[in-house]
Amino acid sequence: MQVISASRSEWIVPFTGLEPGQFRKLVRVVAQRGGEQVTDGRPGRQWRLDLADRVLLVATYWRTNLTMRQIGPLFGVSHSAAHRVIDTIGPLLALAPVRKRRIDQIAIVDGTLVPTRDHRLAAPSKNYRYSTNLQVAIDADTRLVIATGDPEPGNRNDCTVYRDSGIEHTLAGRPVMADGGYQGNPGVIMPYRKRADGQPLTDWQEALNTTHRKVRARVEHTLGRMKNWKILRDYRRAAHTLRDTASAIANLHNITITG
Repeated sequence: MQVISASRSEWIVPFTGLEPGQFRKLVRVVAQRGGEQVTDGRPGRQWRLDLADRVLLVATYWRTNLTMRQIGPLFGVSHSAAHRVIDTIGPLLALAPVRKRRIDQIAIVDGTLVPTRDHRLAAPSKNYRYSTNLQVAIDADTRLVIATGDPEPGNRNDCTVYRDSGIEHTLAGRPVMADGGYQGNPGVIMPYRKRADGQPLTDWQEALNTTHRKVRARVEHTLGRMKNWKILRDYRRAAHTLRDTASAIANLHNITITG
C-alpha cells in the first residue's frame, strides 16, 4: 500500500521542502530532461510509480535520509525499486550550468564537510568523522548556488580542494570571495591577515574585513540551509554519487528561494 503520493499536495512540503507549485515545476524539468523515457532497468517491467511520485521519492529520501527499507514501503515499492528510482531520477535533478551571468556578479565560495561512509573517498576530518570536502559557490547578490565542486577527501584544505574540485575553473572570469583558508589562490578575494611582525591592521583594513565577513556569511547560511536535506549530514551511498546529489540539492535550494 502506497502511503505518500504526489497527488496529495499536503505531503509535498514536509517531505521535500518545496511548495506544491515549485514541485510541479521540478517534475516538468525532469520530464524535459528525459525522465519519462527512463526505464526500470529490468526487461519487460514498467515503473510502478509515475514520474511525479518518483521525483517525490528521491526528494523525500534526500530530505529525510531514511534507509531504502524505510522509504520503499512509504511509496508501496520494494527497497530495491526505491534504490533504482534514486539512481535513475536523482541525476536529472542536478543544477543546470549557468549560461549567462551579469558582468558585476560576485561569487562567494566555501567548503563544508559531508560525513561520508564510503571510505574510498572519505577521510578522517576535523569533525572526527570520515568526511568529504564539498565546495559550494553562490551569487553574492541573489544567494543562489551557481556551482558545486567534485567532492574531495575531507582531510584536504580548502585552498587545494578549490583547485582540485574543478570549481576554480567553473568560476573563472568572475570575482570570487572566500575566507582566509584559501591562501595560494591569487584570484580569490580574502580578508587581510594579521601582520607577521605583530603590528595591528590599519583602520581601513579592519573596516574592509568587517564588510567582508558580513558578505561572506551568506555562503555559510546557504550551506546550513542545504543541510536541511539531511542526506548531507550522513551520506550512506557510494561516494561517486555525491557530486550529483549535492548539485541536485543545490537546485532544490535555489527553487525554494526563487519560488
